[in-house]
Amino acid sequence: MDFDKVIDRRGTYCTQWDYVADRFGEEDLLPFTISDTDFAVPKEVMDTLQKRLSHQVFGYTRWNNGDFQQAVMNWYQKRFAYQPQSEWILYSPSVIYSVAQLIQMKSNEGDGVIIQTPAYDAFFKTIEGNQRRVIENPLIYSAGYYRIDFEDLEEKLADPRNKILLFCSPHNPTGRVWTEEELRPVVSLCVKYNVFLISDEIHMDVVSQGHKHLPITQFMTNNVALVTSGSKTFNFPGLIFSYLILPNSEDRELFLYHLKNKDGLSSTSILGMEATMAAYNYSSDWVDELNTYIADNIHLATTFFEEKFEKVVIVPTEATYLMWIDLSGISIPMDEVQRRLVHIGRVAIMDGEVYGGNGEHFLRLNVGCPRAKLIEGLNRIEKSFEGVE
Repeated sequence: MDFDKVIDRRGTYCTQWDYVADRFGEEDLLPFTISDTDFAVPKEVMDTLQKRLSHQVFGYTRWNNGDFQQAVMNWYQKRFAYQPQSEWILYSPSVIYSVAQLIQMKSNEGDGVIIQTPAYDAFFKTIEGNQRRVIENPLIYSAGYYRIDFEDLEEKLADPRNKILLFCSPHNPTGRVWTEEELRPVVSLCVKYNVFLISDEIHMDVVSQGHKHLPITQFMTNNVALVTSGSKTFNFPGLIFSYLILPNSEDRELFLYHLKNKDGLSSTSILGMEATMAAYNYSSDWVDELNTYIADNIHLATTFFEEKFEKVVIVPTEATYLMWIDLSGISIPMDEVQRRLVHIGRVAIMDGEVYGGNGEHFLRLNVGCPRAKLIEGLNRIEKSFEGVE
């Protein structure tokens, strides 16, 4: 795969490129924002899609088939040395749809849903949109590294008004890959206080060397849901396809009732399903190459910041292609940072305030792009901060 290849995404109704003004108020900015990448899908995926497109008929599609479930099982065995049971694997149009339905299934209006902040901004919206309360378990930030505050977590889990822990593994935006020594007490506390655990594992494949993602259902098979998709890894969120691993049969039956009866979404996108199956069946080596390329991009950006801005701290990126950059040591506030980036550098980078917790001091930089774009972006960042100490 040639990850250096630059593909012009403008004019494709692309959220990151065509609609950058929606979030930043200016057009024609160089974007490092929405968490998709600028990479082409693997050749095997593209070949599969082109073959299916040539068929010319795109009728209703059954997701509940052995080929799809086997592809997921094989992927988990190959990448994580773990294999879920086939009947646990259910389709969902998106990870956030799964989260919303599970919140409705496992709590009532007014109940608390615990999240570990800073957290993916859609978590806040989905919890509040379903008339539940956001309960923050702020991650501890010390010496440029994040860890779970287990004392505070237990206090929040022990409150009977809090019914769900919405967990992010690997964690967005901090880039943490939770270790077994961290996951086991999270599981134990949820079991102890009978709190339903939803684990968003959509970034599970993009993991730095020396770190290993561990699927949550490896540690518990009741009162738990693993929600994920191949869309972040292989860059096809526009094909609308995700899945979840739901071990409990009663939970599966109720989720499918929501999917089919309540929301009428039982037929899936044929292209999304075909892309996922092709990616999982044939593109493991591509993911290894992707992770190497992302690691090199992270190294390039880290070196740039260390050389140009000694007061900026780069949080180690253990997973994802999203760098979490601590600007609390510089002399200007974040609104001035954004003004300079947008109006001087003409570059769009996510302000960490939307992620809660201590995110107001951070930028989230998407480095899932060809190196030429990243280098141009870093040059624009340097221009934006001329004269700033």
